[in-house]
Amino acid sequence: MDTSKILTDLRVERDHIDQAIAALESLGGILTAAAPPASAANPSTAKSKRYISPEGRARIIAATKARWARQRAGKPAGRNVKKDAKPAAKKATAGARTMSLVARKRIAEGMRKRWAEKKKAKA
Repeated sequence: MDTSKILTDLRVERDHIDQAIAALESLGGILTAAAPPASAANPSTAKSKRYISPEGRARIIAATKARWARQRAGKPAGRNVKKDAKPAAKKATAGARTMSLVARKRIAEGMRKRWAEKKKAKA
């Protein structure tokens, strides 16, 4: 590798950067090394970890527990619920459908019979 060529290219780039800095300074924006970065100058743009106080956390936990307790009790949840509101009536459901043992045996016998016929037809 030719290091002299690389050095020459870097010096050319440095000259271009120096010219750009001089042009910006001539426009009135004085840039110095002591100027704080943009994020430090404007704290709202700086990324920082959010913090919640222990009291705020306790309030959130208490509200969540109360909401779950209301839900378990079957009461409507939320802020804008009327105090005299009644919970909606639950729909009557048939429940999980299960097959009787007799029906299962009948189906299994039928399948065994069909497979035996298929096997006999192949042979």
